[in-house]
Amino acid sequence: MRKGPEPAAPTDTTVLAPPGWVVPAFAAIGAVAGWLLKLLANWLVTLRWAPMKGPAELLNSIPEPWFTVAGVTAGTLLGVLVAFIALHESLTVRVADTHVTLTIRDETRELLHADVGPVFLDGKFLVLLGHRTEETAREPCDLDRAALATAFTTHGYTWAAEDPHKADFRVWVPDTPGLPVGANALLSARAQAMRKTGTAGDVRVLRDELNGLGLAVRDEDGRQYWRLPMPPA
Repeated sequence: MRKGPEPAAPTDTTVLAPPGWVVPAFAAIGAVAGWLLKLLANWLVTLRWAPMKGPAELLNSIPEPWFTVAGVTAGTLLGVLVAFIALHESLTVRVADTHVTLTIRDETRELLHADVGPVFLDGKFLVLLGHRTEETAREPCDLDRAALATAFTTHGYTWAAEDPHKADFRVWVPDTPGLPVGANALLSARAQAMRKTGTAGDVRVLRDELNGLGLAVRDEDGRQYWRLPMPPA
């Protein structure tokens, strides 16, 4: 009796990353935008008054096909640039039986399976807890929920439908008693950073500092919520 093909051996690592069509899709959008630029310039110069009419007249004076070629080329390059920035800011997750690797913004963190408890999505964040309920990782994540759940459960991790300790969070107010030394100062600095534009990196660094003190922090409607992990056994 003739045997069929052997089933493929399971891969050692499951990799979850932004889809490969992101770059060509953004390039195509940029190309279309570059092509539409000529139509926009033509329309603006017909108006009696319009913002940016001077630059539109200048663009409209460029002979064809050079204007369209330049516009499409510039739009395509801009689209590719935006796509690569988006990929750089996106999370890649590698799940193996022995460890999890998280890569974002050229930063890579590796967590041993033995140190990882429940894993879940909290809004747009992927969260990995330790066995004392401490947050070992919280990273912005746009990856598919079902794919994440399958990857982690396939490799023997515990996937939770939601944060199992969500009810333990308390809203932070200045000078909250009972927090670790220095936590109130860090939370105050983080609250100020959250109110400013262009400080997302500072907000993330301050969260890491708070995690180092054992404090889990989540944000909701511009407010910070905190909880402490279970004490060591």
